[in-house]
Amino acid sequence: MINNQHKIAVVFGVRNESSIAFQIALKLHASGCKVAVSYTAETKDEVLILLDTHLIDGICHQVDIRNELEIKTFLNQVYQQWGAIDYILHGVAFGNQQVMCSSFPGSSEQAPNYINIPFEDLMDSFNISAYSLLRVCRVAEPLLAKQASILTLTYNASQRVFPNYAGMAINKAALENIMQYLAHHFRNTAVRINAVSAGLVMTTSAGGVNGVRKLRKIGKVTAPLGNVSAADVADTALYYFSDLSKKVTGNIHFVDGGFNIMGVAIDEG
Repeated sequence: MINNQHKIAVVFGVRNESSIAFQIALKLHASGCKVAVSYTAETKDEVLILLDTHLIDGICHQVDIRNELEIKTFLNQVYQQWGAIDYILHGVAFGNQQVMCSSFPGSSEQAPNYINIPFEDLMDSFNISAYSLLRVCRVAEPLLAKQASILTLTYNASQRVFPNYAGMAINKAALENIMQYLAHHFRNTAVRINAVSAGLVMTTSAGGVNGVRKLRKIGKVTAPLGNVSAADVADTALYYFSDLSKKVTGNIHFVDGGFNIMGVAIDEG
């Protein structure tokens, strides 16, 4: 029902096939968008193979989200080749085990407890996971189409305690606040910006969180609608990347099967 013919979308954050950002890129492509995708030096080969496999013939560019010049080069290429940008997905996040206060599987390094999160590690994580939204929007602002839509991805740990998420929760809380202030910033240009708060999806990043499978088991029975997939999140993203959401901005939209409304976990029995 959503027709995005002649719309131009830019997706930051595709890492591999399990990425929420990749599922969103697929939905955008299927809806008729021209889709431009960024990748990092580490993900280049896998991302390019994915796009080729799924017949997404768009602009691809290596971008370090911490580097404003690289973002500018990428977005300017999209603008010059295709025109004004209608949609942007900010789907990037990073936190090492020093930030998450949890030793990753296979690591012999001891992670710190929360009160001892190293400042430098946290700031690098903040730069990638939260401040980068400001950076992308600053570069994109003069290149956006009328009534463009920007979307970022957050997590409920911004508001509740998930011990093994630790410093990443600081980043998500900041990201949500940045998003809301940007909604005000863009008020005179009718550009809208929102966040999707996804349930625990089994992405590569999630796989490195201690206890993630236990959380998925809890979510399966606790959330009224059970666990969600990356494709479920992408379905909601497509609403924001369409004219259906043209009067929605500054919103945090939960796609977690209703997990966020629950005060206690539900036993399987």
